[in-house]
Order: sequence, then C-alpha cells, then structure tokens
Amino acid sequence: MTTTTLAGAVNAGLRRALEDDPKVVLMGEDIGALGGVFRVTDTLQKDFGSNRVMDTPLAESGIVGTAFGLALRGYRPVCEIQFDGFVYPAFDQIVSQVAKIHYRTEGRVRAPLTIRIPFGGGIGAVEHHSESPEALFAHTAGLRVVTPSTPADAYTMIRQAVADDDPVIFLEPKRRYWDRGDYDPEAPPDLDLYRARVTRTGTDATVVAYGPMVATALAAAGIADSEGHSLEVVDLRSLSPIDFDTVEASVRRTGRLVVAHEAPVFAGLGAEIAARIGERCFYQLEAPIQRVGGFATPYPPAKLEKHYLPDPDRILDAVDRTLAG
Repeated sequence: MTTTTLAGAVNAGLRRALEDDPKVVLMGEDIGALGGVFRVTDTLQKDFGSNRVMDTPLAESGIVGTAFGLALRGYRPVCEIQFDGFVYPAFDQIVSQVAKIHYRTEGRVRAPLTIRIPFGGGIGAVEHHSESPEALFAHTAGLRVVTPSTPADAYTMIRQAVADDDPVIFLEPKRRYWDRGDYDPEAPPDLDLYRARVTRTGTDATVVAYGPMVATALAAAGIADSEGHSLEVVDLRSLSPIDFDTVEASVRRTGRLVVAHEAPVFAGLGAEIAARIGERCFYQLEAPIQRVGGFATPYPPAKLEKHYLPDPDRILDAVDRTLAG
C-alpha cells in the first residue's frame, strides 16, 4: 500500500497512463516545468519530455480544440483546465464539438479525450477560481462526468478515464487535494468508473454526495451516530451517467434520502437524483427527499465562503427534517 494525497494520486495515475500508452499526452497551462498550480503534474515533463507533457498558451479554447484534433488522430490527450472558472472559454469546443462527434458520425469516430478540471470551493481563492459547473456538463449528452473523493479512487479513476474511448470530464475536488489516504498501485480497480460506492452503511437515512462533499457527509454521519442516528453515505463518483441502481438500493433500505453538493440547489444534480429516486422508490420513501447545496448566487468572496459551502450542520439539519417527516 502507498499513502499519498489526492493530488499525488492523480499524479501517480497520470504517470502510469503515460507509461502504459505512448499515445497518452498531457497539455495545459503551466503543467510542464512548474508541474501545475497545484503541482498535480509535478516531474512528469522531466520524466516524459516536453513532447508528451506540453505547456500551452493561456487559451482554453485552443487547448481543448487542439486536444480534440489529437484525439481524432489516435492520441489520448489529457487537458488540464487550470481552474474551474476558466473552462467557459472552452465550453463551445466541449459541448458543440467534443460531445457530439460520436453521435454525428453514427459511431464511426470516437474522441478519447480527458479534460481535468479542479472544481469547487474551500481554498480561499479569488473570483473565477471556485466554481461548480458539473451540472452544465452532466446535462450535455455525449460527455461522461466523474469526480473522485479519495486518493485511492483518484488513482484508479484517472487511469480509467484516460482509457475510455469517450470524452470524460474529470472533476478534481481542489479543497481535497491535500487529503491523504492509502491505495495499492498494483491492485485492479474494484469498481467500474461509472459505479457509485457505499462508503458508510447505515439504516436511518441515505446521504448522497460526490467529490468534495463526501468527506463532509461522512463527518455528518459521524456526528449523527453520536446522536443515535445511523446514516448511510453514498459517494456518487460518476455524475453522468449516474448509478441510480446503487442509490435506489440504499434508499430502499433506509427509506429516506438527503442529497448534498456544493453547487447551487436550484437545477443542480440533486434535483435529478431526487426526481429519479422519487419515481423509483415512491412507496419506500418515508419522508420527502431533502437537498443541501450552495445558494443561488455567484460564488462569494473568500471571507464568506464558509457561509456558502454546505457543512455537516446543514446536512444534519436536512437529516432532522427527513427523520421528522
């Protein structure tokens, strides 16, 4: 077993992908000599050369457009978008071209392209550096959207994303980059890339979270346990497609559901999950489904983000409401 940070696990996974397939190339702003602003690609250019780990101009549309062309020519490019709020200049390339090529060509052309995006808040950053754009990409047919919450998943999921023949939006929870955990670099993946994981079993209510909110949900479950309530925590891992079967099975056991994410509640992924589980588990639900998330405002200045981001207390408040239902 190896102990590392989530950022270190992504680095190790990218290193393994570069070793396993000479068609894998990395590209992005400052990812080479600097190793990325979060040092996720540290030492990779030194070890694999500037032809495979490429520093690019500050032009996100150009980065994704170039990577798309490489993917069409048989490469497996991995783009880094330096911060979540910088992805929007490339949004047209992603949703109008990358996402549609397989459908447009009736399956004859694939785009094995991975787009890494540090996302979410909690690091005290300035404007445009703390966003949660996942619903925009999950809404777009033709894109796969995933996010790890632990170093072990980060290591395996980035390798699975790079090996996928479809375009993958790989969201990295930036405030969890320094969380440490164990993983076995030689063990095969224990889950398909698009399956959810039950990270804590419980009997009274299910809490579904993903990315940066999984640790928050687990903290809430620990507090609830001390108060006599047993919460089951499901790490969604994949946001498109969503593993509704695992969520449904959990809710059938507990009879209650709380969905938590950093993005605003309005039109967030929690709404889709609530609607689908409401359909599937109508007769098993003991109370209305509760959603916990950010507010319908632009992301606030750093000094106010602790009021914006859901914490264990807000999750537990939703749990109390569903237990009272």
